[in-house]
Amino acid sequence: MTITERYADPSATLGVVNDVLSVQLAHRSVRRFRPDPVDDSRLHAIIAAAQSAPTSSNLQPWSVVAVRDPARRKRLAALANNQSFIEQAPLFLVWIADLGRAHRLAARHEAPLEAADYLETTIIGFVDTALAAQNAVVAAESLGLGTVFVGAIRNNPLEVAAELGLPEHTVATFGLAIGTPDPVETAGIKPRIPQAAVLHHETYDAETADAHLTGYDESLADYNRRHGLEGDWSSRVLTRLAGVPSLHGREKLRDHLRTRGLPSR
Repeated sequence: MTITERYADPSATLGVVNDVLSVQLAHRSVRRFRPDPVDDSRLHAIIAAAQSAPTSSNLQPWSVVAVRDPARRKRLAALANNQSFIEQAPLFLVWIADLGRAHRLAARHEAPLEAADYLETTIIGFVDTALAAQNAVVAAESLGLGTVFVGAIRNNPLEVAAELGLPEHTVATFGLAIGTPDPVETAGIKPRIPQAAVLHHETYDAETADAHLTGYDESLADYNRRHGLEGDWSSRVLTRLAGVPSLHGREKLRDHLRTRGLPSR
């Protein structure tokens, strides 16, 4: 059932399926949570899964701050576009691109660390953090928990750093709300772009890929109507990327990275 929902296509099938794929295909963003706490045993399992993700050169350039304190969650919500589910979720993980660990290591050994100041290394920090966090999502959902990523944590990175006591050479990349889904949550499995629009064989074929977007617009518009929303995928993309105001402060991210000790040359 989930594969047909994922592509909004009753004829969609997979030749192979297992428990892991079933969890991944059933992913949906959850923005309403019950107050049930996420205990340490589940938190530790989620982080162990995160640490099992691939990492470039075994640098492991990330950390995560687990926030359970309601007052701190409220302050973080205010810094992240006032999204109320951050306050509601019993566990909010803030994922950190962390080159501070390497800098402290270099200081202890009086060793050079020039390559850490380049954009490539900053990208490694962001990519590895995202890989780890996605592993955490799959783990959490396999335990019956709901999740939603929060990119708005980058709206005010300096204030978030102060709130969490982040050391130099680190930056919060995104948040992840985790908790037991509230049964009244109505969000379903949101359809994705057809595979034929994202999967290329040997070389990139833009014309063939783009030909599938009209049908996807219709599918997503229908999904949105059923969930009290408006618009299709194309209008959403064009609105989201139309101008600087849609970045909500993130247009200053390069400057903020420098301030945080990530010059990204």
